[in-house]
Amino acid sequence: MKKRRGEATANHFQSKILEYIYILIGSAIIAIAFNAFLLPNEVASGGVSGISTIFHGLFGWKPAYVQWAFNIPLFIAGLIFLGFQFGVKTLVGTIFLPFVVFLTEHMKPWTNDPLLGALFGGVGVGLGLGIVFRGKASTGGTDLAAQIIHKFTGLTLGTCVVIIDGLVVLSAAIVFDIEKALYALIGLFVTSKTIDLVQLGISRSKTALIITDKQQEIREGILHKIDRGVTKLSAYGGFTENEKPVLMCVVDQTEFIKLKQLVKSLDPTAFVIVMDAFEVLGEGFKKS
Repeated sequence: MKKRRGEATANHFQSKILEYIYILIGSAIIAIAFNAFLLPNEVASGGVSGISTIFHGLFGWKPAYVQWAFNIPLFIAGLIFLGFQFGVKTLVGTIFLPFVVFLTEHMKPWTNDPLLGALFGGVGVGLGLGIVFRGKASTGGTDLAAQIIHKFTGLTLGTCVVIIDGLVVLSAAIVFDIEKALYALIGLFVTSKTIDLVQLGISRSKTALIITDKQQEIREGILHKIDRGVTKLSAYGGFTENEKPVLMCVVDQTEFIKLKQLVKSLDPTAFVIVMDAFEVLGEGFKKS
């Protein structure tokens, strides 16, 4: 019993260390993407980093100082209004990201093309944020501001984030020009898609929902010819209101062609819906 407890404690400790490593690596990637792509091309794609880009353009203030000046008070406000759920990990991201921005402030831009800056800066920020989120933390900043506004206004969290980032982009249009603001919108879009990619991964599996009059034959074919499990879902026809179970099956991409051919050979009139399955856990797939 003591040995098991010791192993559980060790695993928990390793998990916590890994989470902090994620936060540090993710924050560093965001900072490098900021200095290499976004700042030199004046792409203020939302958040505190976008605000620091605007202040740099207006007054020449160092972005790291501006980010600390916003991040730390916002973190304190988050503790006051939202409680202590953020913890030490978010504080680490809040302080470490501007620190790396400060360390890398003299690095040469990797491109002077605003479009490339927006695209690859968005990829870098999205990659970094996705890694930080895997560490079960955030980099603070306007995310905390959005949560505070959400609490006191009743607006959805997504709406609050859009409002804040929208104001940053609008400010960029005023301070720089509309073209730079459009580049900032591209950067925001790429960032959101990259975060999804890091969080969900590239889909390697497919979920198929099969509505057929030959469910027994197709079920046996999936079980024995493709060697995959199949689940029967209870369903009723919307027009006839007759019970017509739906077969659900998850297969790898390489097996999907076999599944299509199987269904087509057994019931050419079958109705099949196919969806991407970004993460599948269990027998025959990922264990955790």
